[in-house]
Amino acid sequence: MEEAVAEPGEVTAPVEQEASKGRRRIGVLLGVALVAFLIDLGTKLLVVARLENHAAIKVIGDVVTFQVIRNSGAAFGMGQALTIVFTVIAASVIVVIWRIARRLYSLPWAIALGLLLGGALGNLTDRLFRSPSAFRGHVVDFISVQHFAVFNLADSAIVCGGILVVLLSFRGSNPDGTVHQPAGKDASGKDGVAGAAGGDADGDRPGPTA
Repeated sequence: MEEAVAEPGEVTAPVEQEASKGRRRIGVLLGVALVAFLIDLGTKLLVVARLENHAAIKVIGDVVTFQVIRNSGAAFGMGQALTIVFTVIAASVIVVIWRIARRLYSLPWAIALGLLLGGALGNLTDRLFRSPSAFRGHVVDFISVQHFAVFNLADSAIVCGGILVVLLSFRGSNPDGTVHQPAGKDASGKDGVAGAAGGDADGDRPGPTA
């Protein structure tokens, strides 16, 4: 009995579709990152020009105000004496995100990583180009919440992206579009030996259906 041989087009079509999907997801990541970065940069330029060395502007009474503060630390004013360390960390985060993007096929992950990338680029730009010197620049913060902290929109993008990453990971979603099952559970949610029924050895990809 002769075995059926797949035509070349039948093999390459799914590969091309996956590659196209990957490029679209990277486009989403870069688009979200660019929007987050430009909004952060624009608001910083505006508040420095209009609000620095001026009295705070009340937005919601004394609870939320706008006032410019130069921050040498991390997000929300933490680690004031470690400016250059946080500069290196921010650059490392950007490299890690770009490495993950090479196998990115999930739209929610693309949005989450885009927010992280845009926020990291926003604050890294301050550290590289603002006073007092390169790699030691102070980040511009201007959103002040009473009894909490003073932060900027880059910090907000990083926090939102981080929360989304945690939620996606909790739900079992991977950046490459696969979904892993909790250990000891099969696809129907019952206890099993190998995790997702019919899945691979890692339990990362759901197994084929009959």
